[in-house]
Amino acid sequence: MNTLRQWIGAMLLIAVIAVPLLTPINNYFSIPNQIVTTSTNAPIEVPHLGEHVTVDTTNEFVQAIDTSVFHATKPGTSELVYEVSGFPIKKVNLSVLEDLKVIPGGQSIGVQLQTLGVLVVGHHLVQTPDGTISPGETAEIKVGDVIVKINGKSIKKMNEIKDYVVKAGENNEDLNITLKRGNEMIETTLEPILDDKEKEYKIGLYIRDSAAGIGTMTFHEPESKRYGALGHVISDMDTKKPVEINEGTIVRSSVTSIEKGNNGIPGEKQAKFSVEENKIGNITKNSPFGIFGKLDKSITNGKYDKPMPIALSHEVKEGPAKILTVVEGEAVQEYDVEIISSVPQKFPATKGMVIQITDEELLDKTGGIVQGMSGSPIIQDGKVIGAVTHVFVNDPTSGYGVHIEWMLQDAGIDVYENQKEAS
Repeated sequence: MNTLRQWIGAMLLIAVIAVPLLTPINNYFSIPNQIVTTSTNAPIEVPHLGEHVTVDTTNEFVQAIDTSVFHATKPGTSELVYEVSGFPIKKVNLSVLEDLKVIPGGQSIGVQLQTLGVLVVGHHLVQTPDGTISPGETAEIKVGDVIVKINGKSIKKMNEIKDYVVKAGENNEDLNITLKRGNEMIETTLEPILDDKEKEYKIGLYIRDSAAGIGTMTFHEPESKRYGALGHVISDMDTKKPVEINEGTIVRSSVTSIEKGNNGIPGEKQAKFSVEENKIGNITKNSPFGIFGKLDKSITNGKYDKPMPIALSHEVKEGPAKILTVVEGEAVQEYDVEIISSVPQKFPATKGMVIQITDEELLDKTGGIVQGMSGSPIIQDGKVIGAVTHVFVNDPTSGYGVHIEWMLQDAGIDVYENQKEAS
């Protein structure tokens, strides 16, 4: 069983501080800054490319998909205009598949991730008779690198490295290291050094291979058993980079208590779960829109256990809605919220909605949105429209939500009817 510790990871967006809501263990999770929408003629940060472009966005919402291709839509419309260097090339009307339905979640889940290779999260010094040295730094191994091979053999877990280090040290040999750095594969040599104080061979690196935390199930598709949860990426707290997963597991989790936020510190759910027991599915993908995989067992929430239609981003309205989440034990409850704003999005983008908790019972129990609530499904007019993802630290009653269509796409579920070009 795991006991959760509090963690705060803050990010700034339009002068509002918000934090992702997956409650982490061992200070592990964060979320990278990503801004893709604007309503002014200002530079736009292009996701994943890190480049900036300037476009005329007067009275329109615009999203950049690379440095020369944009699309623009009037808020509230379903017409998508593709443009290259300012010249429209085609118009497409989008509509959701008529028979697409998903079952909303709300269940508290435990998340266990095994990284792809062994992640380097820091350097440390080794004491020698001639002073201190970090073999890892000497080998130009950087924080955020992933050790994938040693001497040509694949590495999956931290405990596999110690034997290589001891053997190489005793034989006065270097280790041949294969690193993954972004999309590059890099070869280097690493010399184990005998620590003069502890009398052990060391390589001067802090490493880890797994992480765990709690969040909330968003939806599952009854036929394919595919699911989506959390609504935001899981990133390493030290490297600030998304965790590349080798494998992962989700399990049932029981909420033991709620710690309310105060003085600018977000609240959190405290929960327990066992990785060895109550497994309900695997994790195959960690994306900006959550974690995804397939369920091994059927799950229910006791509130909305029949498939429901979904709404595209342009169909979401300002006004009343509901969320499903757990604040005690494993019981999923329904609570009132208000959609303060919603941005129609024609390309995947995070933070599509601003929501506010209005339910007096939930406010009394939690003070608003708390960590661990990430992924709580949002329902409006009988449709699943998205998931809660962040809380505003300076106003815990409010936070961000992500539109459901982007989560469905990353789950590998077809969302749209065949696109028809408009005349």
